[in-house]
Amino acid sequence: MASTRNKNTRTNYEIEQRNFDLANRYTFNPNSAHGLASSTHLPDVGLNPAQIPYSQLSKNPVNIESYLFGIDSTNLVKPRFYEQPQINQLESVRFIDRMPMVIPEPLVIEKNQRPLRK
Repeated sequence: MASTRNKNTRTNYEIEQRNFDLANRYTFNPNSAHGLASSTHLPDVGLNPAQIPYSQLSKNPVNIESYLFGIDSTNLVKPRFYEQPQINQLESVRFIDRMPMVIPEPLVIEKNQRPLRK
């Protein structure tokens, strides 16, 4: 018996394969919505840092975390050696231009210019 559905045509098969290929490219692209940012920076002043993947903060994040949690610290057969952390220096990005602070020279603070504290 011949198939009468569109699922079994050559064109629909190629469309499905194209959709699978596009989904794989989107999912496995390192800079996709589920991946890493193309560049990682810390905010300068006025914003708190967002969630940053651990792989962006250092070159050996798993070894640092294992050391901090004490994993493999009581292994008597093959003791864990201390590995120096390799921290990445992240640049900061400025979103707001700030005016420089002006402090008079010489700075004189008079006693009667402050509110009274009891």
